Amino acid sequence: MVKNSGEGISKSVLYLMSAGAGLVVANNYYNQPLLNLIATDFGVSESAVSNLPLLTQLGYAFGLLFIIPLGDKYPRKKMVMIDFVFIIASLLIMALAPNLLVLIISGFFVGFSCVVPQVFVPMAAQLAKPEKRGRAIGVVMSGLLIGILGSRFISGFIGEYFGWRSMYFIAAGIMLIFWVLLKLKLPELQPDFKGSYKALMQSLWGYFKSEPSVRLAAVRGGLGFAGFSAFWTTLVFLMEDNFNYGSGVAGTFGVLGIGGALAASYVGKLSDKMNKNKLITIATLVMLVAWCVFEFSGHSIIGLVIGVILVDMALQSLHISNQNIIFSKNPDARNRINTIYMVGYFIGGAIGTTTGAYAWQIFHWQGVASLGVFYTILILIFHLVFKKSLA
Repeated sequence: MVKNSGEGISKSVLYLMSAGAGLVVANNYYNQPLLNLIATDFGVSESAVSNLPLLTQLGYAFGLLFIIPLGDKYPRKKMVMIDFVFIIASLLIMALAPNLLVLIISGFFVGFSCVVPQVFVPMAAQLAKPEKRGRAIGVVMSGLLIGILGSRFISGFIGEYFGWRSMYFIAAGIMLIFWVLLKLKLPELQPDFKGSYKALMQSLWGYFKSEPSVRLAAVRGGLGFAGFSAFWTTLVFLMEDNFNYGSGVAGTFGVLGIGGALAASYVGKLSDKMNKNKLITIATLVMLVAWCVFEFSGHSIIGLVIGVILVDMALQSLHISNQNIIFSKNPDARNRINTIYMVGYFIGGAIGTTTGAYAWQIFHWQGVASLGVFYTILILIFHLVFKKSLA
Protein backbone atom coordinates (compact mmCIF):
# COMPACT_ATOMS: atom_id res chain seq x y z
CA MET A 1 0.00 0.00 0.00
CA VAL A 2 1.14 3.56 -0.73
CA LYS A 3 1.63 5.85 2.24
CA ASN A 4 2.97 9.12 0.88
CA SER A 5 3.98 11.05 -2.22
CA GLY A 6 7.74 10.24 -2.12
CA GLU A 7 8.16 9.21 -5.77
CA GLY A 8 5.28 11.17 -7.20
CA ILE A 9 2.36 9.84 -9.21
CA SER A 10 2.57 8.04 -12.56
CA LYS A 11 0.88 9.62 -15.55
CA SER A 12 -1.24 6.53 -16.17
CA VAL A 13 -2.68 6.60 -12.64
CA LEU A 14 -3.16 10.37 -12.75
CA TYR A 15 -5.09 10.24 -16.03
CA LEU A 16 -7.09 7.22 -14.83
CA MET A 17 -8.26 9.29 -11.86
CA SER A 18 -8.92 12.25 -14.14
CA ALA A 19 -11.11 10.12 -16.44
CA GLY A 20 -12.83 8.57 -13.45
CA ALA A 21 -13.56 11.96 -11.94
CA GLY A 22 -15.20 13.09 -15.18
CA LEU A 23 -17.23 9.95 -15.80
CA VAL A 24 -18.57 9.77 -12.24
CA VAL A 25 -19.39 13.45 -11.79
CA ALA A 26 -21.18 13.44 -15.16
CA ASN A 27 -23.95 11.38 -13.55
CA ASN A 28 -24.94 14.43 -11.48
CA TYR A 29 -25.43 16.64 -14.54
CA TYR A 30 -27.06 14.46 -17.18
CA ASN A 31 -30.44 15.71 -15.92
CA GLN A 32 -30.01 19.40 -16.72
CA PRO A 33 -30.53 19.35 -20.53
CA LEU A 34 -33.24 16.71 -20.02
CA LEU A 35 -35.48 18.76 -17.71
CA ASN A 36 -37.94 19.76 -20.44
CA LEU A 37 -38.22 16.17 -21.68
CA ILE A 38 -38.77 14.88 -18.13
CA ALA A 39 -41.33 17.62 -17.38
CA THR A 40 -43.25 16.72 -20.55
CA ASP A 41 -43.05 12.98 -19.85
CA PHE A 42 -44.45 13.31 -16.32
CA GLY A 43 -46.73 16.30 -17.06
CA VAL A 44 -45.18 18.63 -14.46
CA SER A 45 -44.07 22.27 -14.40
CA GLU A 46 -40.56 23.64 -15.00
CA SER A 47 -40.24 24.66 -11.35
CA ALA A 48 -41.31 21.16 -10.18
CA VAL A 49 -38.79 19.35 -12.40
CA SER A 50 -36.02 21.74 -11.27
CA ASN A 51 -36.17 19.87 -7.93
CA LEU A 52 -34.30 17.04 -9.66
CA PRO A 53 -30.96 18.91 -10.07
CA LEU A 54 -31.54 20.55 -6.69
CA LEU A 55 -31.88 17.22 -4.84
CA THR A 56 -29.02 15.71 -6.84
CA GLN A 57 -26.71 18.51 -5.72
CA LEU A 58 -27.95 18.27 -2.15
CA GLY A 59 -27.29 14.53 -2.29
CA TYR A 60 -23.75 15.28 -3.44
CA ALA A 61 -23.27 17.68 -0.51
CA PHE A 62 -24.50 15.01 1.95
CA GLY A 63 -22.24 12.42 0.33
CA LEU A 64 -19.28 14.75 0.72
CA LEU A 65 -20.14 15.28 4.37
CA PHE A 66 -20.71 11.65 5.38
CA ILE A 67 -18.66 9.58 2.88
CA ILE A 68 -15.52 11.54 1.94
CA PRO A 69 -14.11 11.85 5.50
CA LEU A 70 -13.92 8.03 5.51
CA GLY A 71 -10.97 8.38 3.12
CA ASP A 72 -8.85 9.41 6.12
CA LYS A 73 -9.93 6.26 8.02
CA TYR A 74 -10.36 3.42 5.49
CA PRO A 75 -8.38 2.21 2.44
CA ARG A 76 -9.55 4.42 -0.40
CA LYS A 77 -9.56 1.87 -3.21
CA LYS A 78 -11.88 -0.46 -1.29
CA MET A 79 -14.09 2.51 -0.44
CA VAL A 80 -14.30 3.52 -4.12
CA MET A 81 -15.15 -0.01 -5.25
CA ILE A 82 -18.06 -0.29 -2.80
CA ASP A 83 -19.33 3.17 -3.68
CA PHE A 84 -19.51 2.25 -7.38
CA VAL A 85 -22.06 -0.48 -6.59
CA PHE A 86 -24.40 2.15 -5.14
CA ILE A 87 -23.82 4.48 -8.11
CA ILE A 88 -24.85 1.79 -10.59
CA ALA A 89 -27.95 0.81 -8.57
CA SER A 90 -29.09 4.44 -8.24
CA LEU A 91 -28.68 5.11 -11.98
CA LEU A 92 -30.75 2.04 -12.86
CA ILE A 93 -33.55 3.18 -10.53
CA MET A 94 -33.52 6.58 -12.26
CA ALA A 95 -33.80 4.90 -15.65
CA LEU A 96 -36.83 2.92 -14.48
CA ALA A 97 -38.51 5.65 -12.38
CA PRO A 98 -42.33 5.51 -12.78
CA ASN A 99 -42.91 9.10 -11.59
CA LEU A 100 -41.13 12.34 -10.73
CA LEU A 101 -40.98 11.60 -6.99
CA VAL A 102 -39.08 8.34 -7.50
CA LEU A 103 -36.81 10.07 -10.02
CA ILE A 104 -36.01 12.88 -7.58
CA ILE A 105 -35.33 10.49 -4.68
CA SER A 106 -33.08 8.29 -6.81
CA GLY A 107 -31.41 11.47 -8.13
CA PHE A 108 -30.56 12.33 -4.53
CA PHE A 109 -28.86 8.94 -4.09
CA VAL A 110 -26.98 9.35 -7.38
CA GLY A 111 -25.59 12.61 -6.00
CA PHE A 112 -24.93 11.01 -2.60
CA SER A 113 -22.92 8.15 -4.08
CA CYS A 114 -21.15 10.06 -6.90
CA VAL A 115 -18.56 11.63 -4.60
CA VAL A 116 -15.68 9.52 -5.94
CA PRO A 117 -14.05 12.54 -7.70
CA GLN A 118 -13.56 14.10 -4.30
CA VAL A 119 -11.62 11.00 -3.23
CA PHE A 120 -9.43 11.24 -6.33
CA VAL A 121 -8.51 14.92 -5.83
CA PRO A 122 -6.87 14.49 -2.39
CA MET A 123 -5.36 11.19 -3.58
CA ALA A 124 -3.65 13.06 -6.43
CA ALA A 125 -2.50 15.76 -3.99
CA GLN A 126 -1.08 13.09 -1.66
CA LEU A 127 0.65 11.04 -4.36
CA ALA A 128 2.16 14.04 -6.18
CA LYS A 129 5.44 15.69 -5.24
CA PRO A 130 4.79 18.98 -3.36
CA GLU A 131 6.17 21.15 -6.18
CA LYS A 132 3.81 19.43 -8.65
CA ARG A 133 0.71 19.27 -6.44
CA GLY A 134 -1.10 22.07 -8.29
CA ARG A 135 -0.54 20.36 -11.64
CA ALA A 136 -1.82 17.02 -10.31
CA ILE A 137 -4.94 18.69 -8.90
CA GLY A 138 -5.37 20.50 -12.20
CA VAL A 139 -5.23 17.30 -14.27
CA VAL A 140 -7.87 15.58 -12.12
CA MET A 141 -9.99 18.74 -12.13
CA SER A 142 -9.70 18.88 -15.94
CA GLY A 143 -11.32 15.48 -16.10
CA LEU A 144 -13.94 16.46 -13.57
CA LEU A 145 -14.91 19.66 -15.38
CA ILE A 146 -14.89 17.97 -18.79
CA GLY A 147 -17.27 15.42 -17.26
CA ILE A 148 -19.56 18.15 -15.99
CA LEU A 149 -19.59 20.01 -19.29
CA GLY A 150 -19.47 17.03 -21.65
CA SER A 151 -22.30 15.35 -19.75
CA ARG A 152 -24.69 18.07 -20.86
CA PHE A 153 -23.78 17.62 -24.52
CA ILE A 154 -24.08 13.83 -24.35
CA SER A 155 -27.36 13.79 -22.42
CA GLY A 156 -28.87 16.54 -24.56
CA PHE A 157 -28.13 14.55 -27.71
CA ILE A 158 -29.21 11.17 -26.34
CA GLY A 159 -32.31 12.64 -24.73
CA GLU A 160 -33.43 14.29 -27.94
CA TYR A 161 -32.96 11.21 -30.13
CA PHE A 162 -33.36 8.23 -27.81
CA GLY A 163 -35.31 9.54 -24.80
CA TRP A 164 -34.11 10.65 -21.38
CA ARG A 165 -34.30 7.16 -19.81
CA SER A 166 -31.72 5.82 -22.27
CA MET A 167 -29.15 8.21 -20.83
CA TYR A 168 -29.34 6.58 -17.40
CA PHE A 169 -29.13 3.03 -18.76
CA ILE A 170 -26.01 4.03 -20.70
CA ALA A 171 -24.54 5.77 -17.62
CA ALA A 172 -24.97 2.60 -15.53
CA GLY A 173 -23.11 0.61 -18.19
CA ILE A 174 -20.25 3.12 -18.27
CA MET A 175 -19.91 2.89 -14.49
CA LEU A 176 -19.72 -0.91 -14.62
CA ILE A 177 -16.91 -0.79 -17.19
CA PHE A 178 -14.96 1.79 -15.22
CA TRP A 179 -15.37 -0.21 -12.00
CA VAL A 180 -13.37 -2.97 -13.66
CA LEU A 181 -10.62 -0.55 -14.77
CA LEU A 182 -10.28 0.94 -11.30
CA LYS A 183 -10.17 -2.54 -9.76
CA LEU A 184 -7.18 -3.36 -11.96
CA LYS A 185 -5.21 -0.08 -11.88
CA LEU A 186 -6.08 2.17 -8.92
CA PRO A 187 -3.39 2.17 -6.18
CA GLU A 188 -4.30 1.79 -2.51
CA LEU A 189 -3.42 4.39 0.12
CA GLN A 190 -2.98 3.75 3.81
CA PRO A 191 -5.37 5.81 5.97
CA ASP A 192 -3.91 8.16 8.59
CA PHE A 193 -6.79 8.46 11.06
CA LYS A 194 -7.06 5.68 13.66
CA GLY A 195 -10.04 6.86 15.74
CA SER A 196 -13.76 6.09 15.53
CA TYR A 197 -16.18 7.35 12.88
CA LYS A 198 -17.74 9.61 15.52
CA ALA A 199 -14.36 11.13 16.34
CA LEU A 200 -13.66 11.47 12.61
CA MET A 201 -16.87 13.44 12.06
CA GLN A 202 -16.35 15.55 15.18
CA SER A 203 -12.91 16.52 13.90
CA LEU A 204 -14.57 18.19 10.89
CA TRP A 205 -15.95 20.87 13.17
CA GLY A 206 -12.53 21.33 14.73
CA TYR A 207 -10.91 21.91 11.34
CA PHE A 208 -13.78 24.20 10.30
CA LYS A 209 -13.23 26.38 13.37
CA SER A 210 -9.43 26.39 13.24
CA GLU A 211 -8.86 26.87 9.49
CA PRO A 212 -10.13 30.28 8.26
CA SER A 213 -8.50 29.69 4.86
CA VAL A 214 -10.78 26.66 4.36
CA ARG A 215 -13.86 28.64 5.40
CA LEU A 216 -13.01 31.45 2.99
CA ALA A 217 -12.29 28.97 0.17
CA ALA A 218 -15.67 27.31 0.77
CA VAL A 219 -17.48 30.66 0.57
CA ARG A 220 -15.68 31.67 -2.62
CA GLY A 221 -16.21 28.27 -4.26
CA GLY A 222 -19.84 28.03 -3.16
CA LEU A 223 -20.75 31.45 -4.54
CA GLY A 224 -18.95 30.74 -7.83
CA PHE A 225 -20.72 27.41 -8.24
CA ALA A 226 -24.06 29.01 -7.29
CA GLY A 227 -23.90 31.23 -10.37
CA PHE A 228 -22.64 28.36 -12.53
CA SER A 229 -25.55 26.14 -11.43
CA ALA A 230 -28.12 28.90 -11.95
CA PHE A 231 -26.88 29.27 -15.53
CA TRP A 232 -26.98 25.58 -16.44
CA THR A 233 -30.32 24.92 -14.76
CA THR A 234 -32.06 27.65 -16.77
CA LEU A 235 -30.16 27.49 -20.08
CA VAL A 236 -32.45 24.78 -21.49
CA PHE A 237 -35.48 27.00 -20.78
CA LEU A 238 -33.78 29.97 -22.47
CA MET A 239 -32.97 27.87 -25.53
CA GLU A 240 -36.58 26.80 -25.92
CA ASP A 241 -38.28 30.14 -25.13
CA ASN A 242 -35.94 32.59 -26.91
CA PHE A 243 -34.37 30.46 -29.65
CA ASN A 244 -36.81 27.57 -30.14
CA TYR A 245 -34.02 25.01 -29.67
CA GLY A 246 -34.27 21.68 -27.84
CA SER A 247 -32.14 19.84 -25.31
CA GLY A 248 -29.54 18.90 -27.93
CA VAL A 249 -28.49 22.51 -28.54
CA ALA A 250 -28.56 23.32 -24.83
CA GLY A 251 -26.26 20.39 -24.19
CA THR A 252 -23.92 21.50 -26.98
CA PHE A 253 -23.00 24.55 -24.89
CA GLY A 254 -21.22 22.13 -22.58
CA VAL A 255 -18.72 21.39 -25.35
CA LEU A 256 -17.82 25.08 -25.50
CA GLY A 257 -16.87 25.06 -21.85
CA ILE A 258 -14.51 22.13 -22.31
CA GLY A 259 -11.93 24.63 -23.59
CA GLY A 260 -11.94 26.16 -20.13
CA ALA A 261 -11.70 22.74 -18.54
CA LEU A 262 -8.67 21.81 -20.66
CA ALA A 263 -6.93 24.88 -19.28
CA ALA A 264 -7.04 23.31 -15.82
CA SER A 265 -3.60 21.69 -15.93
CA TYR A 266 -2.13 25.05 -17.02
CA VAL A 267 -3.99 26.81 -14.20
CA GLY A 268 -2.68 24.17 -11.79
CA LYS A 269 0.91 24.83 -12.90
CA LEU A 270 0.28 28.57 -12.61
CA SER A 271 -1.04 28.19 -9.06
CA ASP A 272 2.20 26.38 -8.12
CA LYS A 273 4.19 29.47 -9.13
CA MET A 274 1.88 32.52 -8.91
CA ASN A 275 0.43 34.18 -5.81
CA LYS A 276 -2.83 32.30 -5.32
CA ASN A 277 -4.78 35.24 -3.91
CA LYS A 278 -3.86 37.30 -6.98
CA LEU A 279 -4.94 34.46 -9.27
CA ILE A 280 -8.29 34.25 -7.42
CA THR A 281 -8.83 38.00 -7.84
CA ILE A 282 -8.18 37.77 -11.59
CA ALA A 283 -10.46 34.73 -11.94
CA THR A 284 -13.29 36.50 -10.10
CA LEU A 285 -12.99 39.58 -12.32
CA VAL A 286 -13.15 37.37 -15.43
CA MET A 287 -16.26 35.71 -13.97
CA LEU A 288 -17.83 39.12 -13.45
CA VAL A 289 -17.15 40.03 -17.08
CA ALA A 290 -18.79 36.75 -18.15
CA TRP A 291 -21.98 37.52 -16.23
CA CYS A 292 -22.08 41.06 -17.64
CA VAL A 293 -21.88 39.51 -21.13
CA PHE A 294 -24.79 37.20 -20.21
CA GLU A 295 -26.85 40.27 -19.18
CA PHE A 296 -26.97 41.34 -22.84
CA SER A 297 -27.14 37.88 -24.42
CA GLY A 298 -30.74 36.79 -23.88
CA HIS A 299 -31.19 36.79 -27.66
CA SER A 300 -27.59 36.36 -28.78
CA ILE A 301 -26.01 32.95 -29.32
CA ILE A 302 -22.60 34.58 -29.84
CA GLY A 303 -22.87 36.38 -26.49
CA LEU A 304 -23.84 33.13 -24.75
CA VAL A 305 -20.87 31.33 -26.33
CA ILE A 306 -18.42 33.99 -25.12
CA GLY A 307 -19.98 34.00 -21.66
CA VAL A 308 -19.84 30.19 -21.31
CA ILE A 309 -16.14 30.05 -22.19
CA LEU A 310 -15.26 32.87 -19.78
CA VAL A 311 -17.34 31.62 -16.84
CA ASP A 312 -15.98 28.06 -17.16
CA MET A 313 -12.36 29.24 -17.27
CA ALA A 314 -12.91 31.57 -14.32
CA LEU A 315 -14.64 28.98 -12.15
CA GLN A 316 -11.93 26.42 -12.91
CA SER A 317 -9.17 28.87 -11.93
CA LEU A 318 -11.00 29.81 -8.74
CA HIS A 319 -11.60 26.17 -7.80
CA ILE A 320 -8.05 24.90 -8.39
CA SER A 321 -6.52 27.85 -6.54
CA ASN A 322 -8.86 27.23 -3.61
CA GLN A 323 -7.89 23.55 -3.47
CA ASN A 324 -4.17 24.21 -3.79
CA ILE A 325 -4.42 26.56 -0.80
CA ILE A 326 -6.33 24.15 1.44
CA PHE A 327 -4.32 21.02 0.51
CA SER A 328 -1.04 22.74 1.38
CA LYS A 329 -2.03 22.44 5.06
CA ASN A 330 -3.02 19.47 7.25
CA PRO A 331 -1.70 16.70 4.92
CA ASP A 332 -2.99 13.98 7.27
CA ALA A 333 -6.55 15.29 6.96
CA ARG A 334 -6.88 16.17 3.29
CA ASN A 335 -10.15 14.25 2.84
CA ARG A 336 -11.74 16.05 5.78
CA ILE A 337 -10.44 19.44 4.64
CA ASN A 338 -11.77 18.69 1.15
CA THR A 339 -15.10 17.67 2.70
CA ILE A 340 -15.51 21.04 4.40
CA TYR A 341 -14.63 22.88 1.22
CA MET A 342 -16.75 20.79 -1.12
CA VAL A 343 -19.82 20.74 1.14
CA GLY A 344 -19.77 24.54 0.99
CA TYR A 345 -19.18 24.35 -2.76
CA PHE A 346 -22.19 22.15 -3.48
CA ILE A 347 -24.47 23.84 -0.98
CA GLY A 348 -23.72 26.90 -3.09
CA GLY A 349 -24.64 24.90 -6.18
CA ALA A 350 -27.96 23.84 -4.64
CA ILE A 351 -28.72 27.45 -3.67
CA GLY A 352 -27.85 28.57 -7.20
CA THR A 353 -30.12 25.93 -8.74
CA THR A 354 -33.06 27.00 -6.56
CA THR A 355 -32.57 30.76 -6.87
CA GLY A 356 -31.86 30.40 -10.60
CA ALA A 357 -35.17 28.58 -11.13
CA TYR A 358 -37.07 31.29 -9.27
CA ALA A 359 -35.16 34.07 -11.03
CA TRP A 360 -36.13 32.51 -14.36
CA GLN A 361 -39.76 32.07 -13.33
CA ILE A 362 -40.11 35.70 -12.20
CA PHE A 363 -37.62 37.71 -14.30
CA HIS A 364 -36.55 35.25 -17.01
CA TRP A 365 -33.01 35.46 -18.38
CA GLN A 366 -32.32 38.99 -17.15
CA GLY A 367 -33.00 37.82 -13.61
CA VAL A 368 -30.65 34.82 -13.95
CA ALA A 369 -27.81 36.98 -15.32
CA SER A 370 -28.30 39.57 -12.57
CA LEU A 371 -28.22 36.80 -10.00
CA GLY A 372 -24.86 35.67 -11.39
CA VAL A 373 -23.50 39.21 -11.14
CA PHE A 374 -24.69 39.38 -7.52
CA TYR A 375 -22.99 36.11 -6.54
CA THR A 376 -19.74 37.15 -8.23
CA ILE A 377 -19.64 40.54 -6.51
CA LEU A 378 -20.08 38.71 -3.20
CA ILE A 379 -17.03 36.54 -4.02
CA LEU A 380 -14.97 39.65 -4.68
CA ILE A 381 -16.10 41.31 -1.44
CA PHE A 382 -15.40 38.27 0.75
CA HIS A 383 -12.06 37.63 -0.94
CA LEU A 384 -10.75 41.19 -0.73
CA VAL A 385 -11.95 41.75 2.84
CA PHE A 386 -10.69 38.50 4.40
CA LYS A 387 -7.63 37.46 2.33
CA LYS A 388 -5.34 39.91 4.18
CA SER A 389 -6.07 38.32 7.52
CA LEU A 390 -4.93 34.95 6.09
CA ALA A 391 -1.74 36.19 4.47
